[in-house]
Order: sequence, then C-alpha cells, then structure tokens
Amino acid sequence: MTRVAYISTYVPKKCGLATFTFHLRQAVHAVKEWKAKDPVIVLHDGETDGSQDPLLWLLRRDCENDYEKMANRINQSEIEVVSLQHEFGIFGGEAGRHILRFIRNLKKPLVTTFHTVFEQPREPYASIQREIAERSERIVVMNRKAISYLNRSFGIPEEKTVFIPHGTPEPDSERRQAFREQLDWTDRKVLMTFGLLSRGKGIELILRILPDIVKRVPQVLYAIVGQTHPEVKKWEGEKYREELKAMIADSGIGDNVVMIDRYMEENDLVRHITACDVYVTPYPGMEQITSGTLAYAVGLGRPVVSTPYCYAQDLLADEPELLIPADDEALWRERIVSLLTNDVMLQDVVRKMKRLGQTMHWPSVGNEYNLLFTEVGRHGKAIRSV
Repeated sequence: MTRVAYISTYVPKKCGLATFTFHLRQAVHAVKEWKAKDPVIVLHDGETDGSQDPLLWLLRRDCENDYEKMANRINQSEIEVVSLQHEFGIFGGEAGRHILRFIRNLKKPLVTTFHTVFEQPREPYASIQREIAERSERIVVMNRKAISYLNRSFGIPEEKTVFIPHGTPEPDSERRQAFREQLDWTDRKVLMTFGLLSRGKGIELILRILPDIVKRVPQVLYAIVGQTHPEVKKWEGEKYREELKAMIADSGIGDNVVMIDRYMEENDLVRHITACDVYVTPYPGMEQITSGTLAYAVGLGRPVVSTPYCYAQDLLADEPELLIPADDEALWRERIVSLLTNDVMLQDVVRKMKRLGQTMHWPSVGNEYNLLFTEVGRHGKAIRSV
C-alpha cells in the first residue's frame, strides 16, 4: 500500500479545503482497506485545538523555515507520495509563496490538486503556480477546462494533468421527507443557495425575480444559507446582509425568503440540500473554476439551475438547459417556475443529476486518487533531485 502525506488545512478548521481533505483522506483510506492511516501536514496560524493526534503534523503557516523542516521530515520518513491541496491564500507569504520552500526541498513525488486555476494567470500567482505545476509529478483538477489552461499558460503537458471530480457525499433520498419536516419545509417549494455570504454571488438576481415567481408559485421559499464571509465582515460588518434584508422588505417577499445565518456542519448542509427542491448558483462572474456547493447539489441528486460560469459549464455540459445567463431574468423566472410546477420535468432533472452524481461520490473519487497515488508511488521518482 502506498503511504501518502496530505498537506492542507484540516478539520476542525471551518473551511472548505479542510473538509475536502478530511473526506479525501477518509475515502482513500477506505479503498486501501488497511488499519494504518496516512498523516496530514496541517497548516495553522499559531492557534490549534490542542489535538495530540500523532498523525497530524502541524506546520506554522507564516514561518517559512518550517516549510523546509517539514520537507526534510517527509524525506526521512516512509512516506512515498505527498498530496498537496493547493489554494491561494492558505499558505504563508505573498500569494502563498512559502509553499515553494517546501516543494524545493521535497525529495518525494508530489501530486498537486489545484483548487483554483486561472484562464489568464497574473503575477504574483502565475510564477508560483507555474513552479508548483512543473515540480509536481502529476496534477489533479476538478474541471476539464483547467487542463488546457495549464497547458496554454505554463506549457504543462496535458497528459501530466488528470481530471478527478470534486468529491461529494452519497445521497440519502429516503430521508428527504424527514429532513423537510425537520426544517418545516414540507408544504414549501424550496429554492436554495449556500455559501459564505458576499457580493458577487448573484443573490440579488433571484430576489428580483422572486415576486413574479410568488405570483405563480405562492408556496415558494428561497433559502439563503450561510454566514457572512469573514473578510466581508471584517471590512463592512453585516452591511451586505442588511442590504439584502431591505431589498426583501421593499419587495414584499418576507414570507418567501429565509436567511439562515450560521456555520453549517457537513451533516446539516447535506440535510438542507437534500430537502430543497431546486438548488441555484446564479453567479454573475464567469471565471470560477470549481464550486463545492454546486458539486454537492449534483452529487446529492438535486435539480440545479446555474449561470454558465466555468465550473458549471464543465459539470453540466450535457444539460445546457440548466445553464442560464445572468442577464436573462425572464428565462431564469420561467425555468424555475417550470421546475416548481411541473413534477414530470422536475423528476427528469432529478434522474439526470443522480446519474451525473454517481461519478462524484467519495468512494469513487477516493478510488481514483488511490490509483493515482499508487501509480506515482510505483512509477514516479521515489527520490528526486532538488
């Protein structure tokens, strides 16, 4: 069995990358069917939960020398492959530059999962991502478009990059009605958006068309789920949330909108997504290359409607009718009304999402990663020159 070390943020930190890495580690471990778990190099900012778990190797985010020390620890260990979960902003230094100190000193094969890839990368991000890509034995992306982006921007051979879907929980459709009862959604037609609240998520689009939807679907409820983004809160407090509340009040749709302002543990998030009728990502920006929230909705077999941003285009390429431009409010309104009033149409989309979602469940994704780690461990350079 291939020994893997993951480097990322990690639970109990409340961030999407920490949750992703936790599930990836669990899924790969399940495929291996052996008792020993792989270690995680955990980024932290000086505050920890006091965990004494010997398999969680703490790495101080802003101490550049620690990155070299950690690389040396890996080099002297039985680790065969390092899985780097890369996102700009989680590592120390400008644009996360400290991670290069780790990679330059690492002598074990590196598999990097890029959670962000730019179509037109700019400095200071471009040179950092280029070096990470060049020094990695293999690169994993969650959007097929990213393969050509890396090739065009940095000359990375397309065969070096592999597409593996964003992992998601498996659906529990038998509990859907129970979840709806728990949330008091039994008699409602529920639209849902989830994520850290910030401008640029397109929530205003849904709020603008909701009064007309209410006229045709009086029982509709739009659930806006998630806390305000910490950076937004730092700069302007809850100003944006209050603006949305004022917009809701001015439109007279207070009975048709619920704002759930709290951090969602995964089980609670799965419960809400499973209970909703249609999941929407009305993002106006087109460059977002991954979306864990859209992935979860599809993986859980829920109907989705989205703007055609980069990740949605790739994920829903075979279902173009579910992709609607942000400026076509009339089509957004009609598509949502049709799904909420035509159960035959709704169930057809449910079936399509379930078929698509089967490839995204963690057991399948864990198996793909395990095969990749095994390949790199066997055929990659066991010890490489720096």
